[in-house]
Amino acid sequence: MTTQRLRATTAVLLAAALTATAAPLATAATTTANSDSPRRAEKPSVQRQLDLLVGEDGVPGALAYDGRRTVTAGTAELGSGKPMVGTDGRFRAASDTKAFTAAAVMRLVADGKLRLDDRAGRYVPQLAGSPITLRQLLKQRSGLTEYANLVDWQQPGTPETYLGLALRHGSDFEADTAWGYSNTNYLVLGMVIDRVSGTDFRTYIERTVLKPLRLKDTYWPAPGELTLRGPHARNYGFHPAAPEAGQIDVTELPGYEFGASGGLVTTPKDLNAFWDGLFGGKLLPGWALRLMTHDTTDVGGRDVYPAGSRYGYGVASTPLSCGGVYWGHGGDLPGNSVGGGRATGGRGTVTVYTTTWSAQGSRLAHLQGAVDAALCAKPKR
Repeated sequence: MTTQRLRATTAVLLAAALTATAAPLATAATTTANSDSPRRAEKPSVQRQLDLLVGEDGVPGALAYDGRRTVTAGTAELGSGKPMVGTDGRFRAASDTKAFTAAAVMRLVADGKLRLDDRAGRYVPQLAGSPITLRQLLKQRSGLTEYANLVDWQQPGTPETYLGLALRHGSDFEADTAWGYSNTNYLVLGMVIDRVSGTDFRTYIERTVLKPLRLKDTYWPAPGELTLRGPHARNYGFHPAAPEAGQIDVTELPGYEFGASGGLVTTPKDLNAFWDGLFGGKLLPGWALRLMTHDTTDVGGRDVYPAGSRYGYGVASTPLSCGGVYWGHGGDLPGNSVGGGRATGGRGTVTVYTTTWSAQGSRLAHLQGAVDAALCAKPKR
């Protein structure tokens, strides 16, 4: 796909990409081996769940990596027979990026350069006079409306432009009176990092998160960069403007525009290392990590969050069928979905990735079934 054609046809696609639900995915408690056979409870294996994603749900390719083994199903490119990429295969992190942004904000808090109850207007002039705080932005409790629904993506602008659109639209609710997932919250947090760190948020996150954890295959796309660097599977999705065309190749996207809300590109190996590093205390002092995971909102039953889920500072917890929870942050684009995180009780870490959007119906159940199976298969340490 040429750059000119991409810019002319992806306005709706980009809006869908930034507004896709980016939550941990609902647990599949039961599965069915054959649609004609009686439904029965089974202990799902990781391989079985990935095979269901490909064989029953039409997902081109799927992968699960738990730090020790890699399980795959499907192909890296339709019509080619190429095997699914491994742990070094690049994919768009989508809203998993928010956890990296939240960790960077908490680094600034730990260093005394920010306070959680600072008003965002102290750092972002467009919010001067607003009561919205940094804590509320991190927790998705600011009330700022979703800017991606308001943007003419054929004419991309600046963060200031996007925030201006959201502010002119008006708030969805009064700050801290409700919870509402909005990419605008993390757009603003990126602007705060820019102002306080003395550099742009991309460089600051590279310096304080990527380099300390040696995430060498995780990167921010450059302006105008459409392709994925290094080994990667092709991504396929339904274009919102032409769903009748079926799944088309949507691998090439202007990822730079996704910014602090969803712009990172990573690998299963690097993403697992990030969750282990964050929740293992390698990035932040203990008190900062406890705030991220204890100052939370009950989001069970909202969007795709199952009962018992809670949203903290750019991370969320999801219950496991074997007890306990895992902490992570899901991500969805028209061309891929990612789920997983680090479980409590020493059950380990997993990343599950699909090469098309998988955040609804049986795709959702089977993707999360793979996460649950991988984490619950490990004995507690």
